[in-house]
Amino acid sequence: MQSFRTELENPLVEKEIIDLEQKIRAFREGKIHDEKFRSLRLARGVYGQRQPGVQMVRIKLPFGKVTFKQILKIADISDEYASKNLHFTTRQDIQIHYVSLDRTPELWAKLAEDDITLREACGNTVRNVTASPTSGIDPKEPFDVSPYAQAYFEYFLRNPICQEMGRKIKISFSSSDDDTAFSFIHDLGFIPKVKIENGQEVRGFKVLLGGGLGAQPSLAHVVSEFMHEDDIIPFGEAVLRVFDRYGERNNRNKARMKFLVNKIGIDEVLRLVEEEKTAIKVKTFKINRDTVKTPILPLKVTEQVTVIDEVEYQKWLATNTFEQKQKGFFGAYIKVSTGDMPTAQARLLIDGIKSLVADEIRITINQGLLLKYVPAENLPALYNVLKSLNLVALGFDSVADVTTCPGTDTCNLGISNSTELSRILESVIYEEYPDLIYDRDIKIKISGCMNSCGQHGLAHIGFHGSSSKANGKVLPAVQVLLGGGIVGDGLGRAADKVLKVPSKRAPQVLRNVLDDFHTNAAENQTFHAYYDEKGKDYFYQLLKPLADSTLFTDSDFVDWGHEETFQTAIGVGECAGVVIDLVATLIFEAEEKFSWAVEAFEKQAWADAIYYSYSVFVSGAKALLLDLGVNSSTQSGIIKEFTERFEGQFVDGPFSDLVLQINKNEPSATFAEAYLAQANDFLEKVKNHRNQPELEKSANA
Repeated sequence: MQSFRTELENPLVEKEIIDLEQKIRAFREGKIHDEKFRSLRLARGVYGQRQPGVQMVRIKLPFGKVTFKQILKIADISDEYASKNLHFTTRQDIQIHYVSLDRTPELWAKLAEDDITLREACGNTVRNVTASPTSGIDPKEPFDVSPYAQAYFEYFLRNPICQEMGRKIKISFSSSDDDTAFSFIHDLGFIPKVKIENGQEVRGFKVLLGGGLGAQPSLAHVVSEFMHEDDIIPFGEAVLRVFDRYGERNNRNKARMKFLVNKIGIDEVLRLVEEEKTAIKVKTFKINRDTVKTPILPLKVTEQVTVIDEVEYQKWLATNTFEQKQKGFFGAYIKVSTGDMPTAQARLLIDGIKSLVADEIRITINQGLLLKYVPAENLPALYNVLKSLNLVALGFDSVADVTTCPGTDTCNLGISNSTELSRILESVIYEEYPDLIYDRDIKIKISGCMNSCGQHGLAHIGFHGSSSKANGKVLPAVQVLLGGGIVGDGLGRAADKVLKVPSKRAPQVLRNVLDDFHTNAAENQTFHAYYDEKGKDYFYQLLKPLADSTLFTDSDFVDWGHEETFQTAIGVGECAGVVIDLVATLIFEAEEKFSWAVEAFEKQAWADAIYYSYSVFVSGAKALLLDLGVNSSTQSGIIKEFTERFEGQFVDGPFSDLVLQINKNEPSATFAEAYLAQANDFLEKVKNHRNQPELEKSANA
């Protein structure tokens, strides 16, 4: 692997890439424990695939914004290092697959040339901040939330408070009360609001906390009906500090924010958040509203353009375009099947549209693309370009637009094939229910496992991969879920699990549900209203015959897209970092964090220096506790256990009083200097204690 010291202008990014290169080399030489290395690479967007020896690389694109130049660069990278494909995700990222681990530093360096990062795209970090793709052009929006999403991304990227949390944090910004960014299933969700004070418009947000999907969905709590725009980042920082200290770390299945909220209650979480506000870096944060610039607008087409297919064109206008709040301009959606676009097609797309639309594409939350600022005069020419590239699939965000994760194609956790099932269900809609391309009331979503990367938990009709046993054999199955979705203004519904059927019977599940709804629902009755009227058991009875194992055929034992009999092959998930419980590794980590604290102090970044110093205390204490066989699952638990078991051995007075100075003091230079010195003293005592095995460890008594 080559050095990148002279290739990048940004010294911070250059340092990160060189560090990754060195860590890979150390891992290859056996100098870094494999579980520790896993957490390191995940935080740098490098994720193990189902296939051994290759990686998925997740490219972090805040709120899905990407320029022509950037998407072409990512296509070049996929051609050179990956599988010549771009996968658009439900978190508005782009993923590329089949990448050699040793080539990831070089890949990252080339992406960084065009201001693209992998940093914190995976792992126990703040993941990509999502936003309604229509933000900035949405006719219903009170104001553009894009600058606020960008500010959140920038503020928490590389922030020491969220580098090694117990689990990931997901944040969203919706553009309006329609809540198209699903605030209700996020750790932190924001919906824009305005009010008038003294004749002036004041911006703020409705704030939701503690939502999440996965195997145990939780709907977020409304914690503020109106939080001033200057307060949302300080509030977020306080929330993450609380989560970092009190969140579960051993049992990853109980480690998301929603579990902390459920465990101690939303009122106690908010009390702890309030307690942290003394120590946070800033008490208010003025967000630059101009940070996301309006792209250069395209010229209008002046000559007459004849569309290739007039009938289809009119349907495309009705289902895939909308007029922006900027009069005379339109947004145009591209429905991308399974979120996958070959790089060759991506290049032809950019070449064909670059004179017709603005130089800013948004990746949508349902894995498509949104083209912006299309003059009305350019729509015929745009349609012709997309038609020539087979990119005019009708019914964007309709019943025909099925969201899916990669499933068993590449993911370690995939149980059954979600991508092929997605294509099959879409063909059912197009061929048997063609009018549903106009219906946006019902959403279909599929995940390859229960973890909800395909967002099945908030679907009106959802499926997640599973397996069942019948006649002494294992068969691919799907769990059917019904009744989820957006209500609006922060309210939402988690879908009910109804029953499990063979994967091959999912199309008939879809037919039965749609036929029943269209036959029996009242005029203009929504699916939610009909589902509530009938109840879960009604649909269970409706679908129960499809789960009758006496009627299974040989094809039920073969998954979609396969010819061989189904076998479960589930790997180890990498959606979060792994707990490191090797004592020597923890002491090494404490030393590394102390060096970061010193570096931050020298840069006069007092708050960062203080938080790194705090991490030194926690890592050192955890190391000695593990030496005694004590493995506490939270940072607050580590502090409590160490205080009780090592009373009077390492510090004067209670250890907890020393460490928890962090949330009792303003982040000043004076406190940073004193706290750093105390952390150094503690670290040296920990190292000396570890190096003297003959010492009587009275705490074990």
